[in-house]
Amino acid sequence: MKNLLIAVTLALLIFGFYQAIYVAPEEATIFYYHVPSAWTAMLLFFANFLASIAYLIWRSPKSDAWALAFAEAGVVYCTIVLVTGPLWAKPVWGIWWTWDARLTTTLVMWLIYVAYLMLRRFSEGQQTATIAAALAVFGFLDVPIVYMSIRWWRTQHPQPVIGGGQGSGIAPEMKFALFANWAAFMAMAAMTCWFRYQIARAEQEQEHAAALESLKTVEVH
Repeated sequence: MKNLLIAVTLALLIFGFYQAIYVAPEEATIFYYHVPSAWTAMLLFFANFLASIAYLIWRSPKSDAWALAFAEAGVVYCTIVLVTGPLWAKPVWGIWWTWDARLTTTLVMWLIYVAYLMLRRFSEGQQTATIAAALAVFGFLDVPIVYMSIRWWRTQHPQPVIGGGQGSGIAPEMKFALFANWAAFMAMAAMTCWFRYQIARAEQEQEHAAALESLKTVEVH
């Protein structure tokens, strides 16, 4: 399973790179990485939202492990968005950053999930997972705001090129390269989330075993 995931991911990444660099229009290369990263990050945060709700309902350690894995991968992809965005904007806008609705809400989204990960990393106690899940549920409210921001407000960020209504759309070769890279990023996200989930589950089992050992020690004394 692991080797298959790695092989599929590498093949898709290579194919997507070829489409973006050698087939699609050269002047918009960053576009093929910026947009798929944003889509992938939002889907990962949505998955974190669902896993967090599941944990709050059933208190399943597996749901908690999945929530952590999705959040970590989502922050990575959101970071890519915040890095590639200014690289794309500078030649077009003449500035690296502007505090418009899309950019600002995206930065807030990144900060929310960084705070989630910091809570998971530095907080101790049995209630940490519950507090983190509650933060994830409320924090997710910003994700649809990010998505709808360029539809609700006039921003400097480009309007939707797919599903944006009349006048939207891109050339077929651009669309193919875009979705090829999105498939590659989704495969890489699936692979990293699976690996991170396995690590999180192992950590949970170690903590459970340590707690049982501590309890036995207390009972002996």
